[in-house]
Amino acid sequence: MKVLVAIKRVIDPYVKVRVKSDGSSVETNNVKMTMNPFCEIAVEEAVRLKEAGVAEDVLVVSIGASSCQEQLRSALALGADRAIHIDVDQSPEPLVVAKLLKAVMEQEYVQLVLLGKQSIDTDNNQVAQMLAALTQRPQGTFASELKVEGDAILVTREIDGGLETLKLTLPAIVSTDLRLNEPRYASLPNIMKAKKKPLSVMTPEFFGVSVESSQEVLEVMSPPVRKAGEIVGSVNELIDKLKNEAKVM
Repeated sequence: MKVLVAIKRVIDPYVKVRVKSDGSSVETNNVKMTMNPFCEIAVEEAVRLKEAGVAEDVLVVSIGASSCQEQLRSALALGADRAIHIDVDQSPEPLVVAKLLKAVMEQEYVQLVLLGKQSIDTDNNQVAQMLAALTQRPQGTFASELKVEGDAILVTREIDGGLETLKLTLPAIVSTDLRLNEPRYASLPNIMKAKKKPLSVMTPEFFGVSVESSQEVLEVMSPPVRKAGEIVGSVNELIDKLKNEAKVM
């Protein structure tokens, strides 16, 4: 079975994000970047499938500027076999990403696509669902457990009422949640081996996909600063403030 994993380059989740002074986007110059944490979980799950003898080939794909090759090499160091970088100057919107992944999926004859359920920068949670719609393949979102059974895959997913298990016929699309696994750290020998693993650079034109954007970001702003709390002397004073100041009663 061939597994495709889509990964995205994002600002390190432990870095404090700063909005640019003109409000156009967030500051990325001289900021530590990393693989999206949900995508890292997807890579780990694909590598585990390979180690279990279920998957034969793990292909990682990233769409963006040349700098995202750093994250592709990280995925190769974690155990992926090959990488494809689709060179795009600006960050494409979810539908464009889904169309490009569909093209790669069809070209590579992929049986399973693993994606993080969302990226921590835009939090759209759209690509997996769009890819399933475009390819007309079954999907399992927010997966917390995967088990392959012949030509099908059992996906345990988190829902409001608890857990739900789906049986999907392969090829299928699965988006990963936090509880699926705990990603490993890349060892130094594997980091060195990753430098020699194949990484192909392609363009959207090669796949016949337009990257023209239909969305425009009007403004990016920091959340409002929360006011300090206030200690009240009695329940009556609390009720008075809720009624007359906060006006929530």
